[in-house]
Amino acid sequence: MPMDPVPPIAEAIKLWAGVDCPNAAARRGLEDFKALIRDFEAQRGTLVFEDEPSTFEAALRAEAEGTA
Repeated sequence: MPMDPVPPIAEAIKLWAGVDCPNAAARRGLEDFKALIRDFEAQRGTLVFEDEPSTFEAALRAEAEGTA
């Protein structure tokens, strides 16, 4: 069974900000991290950023080549 990320996140908030999870809405917000982590895990091995240069990198290359 995968580890529940909410308790460590709440502990990190308490450590860094010095506050406990303030209310039910904040706890529900932390629950969204479970789905976010699952979404990132599903992308593992499928993303290849080297296939296309980023827009910024493409703009730099175009400027260097004088095509901008």
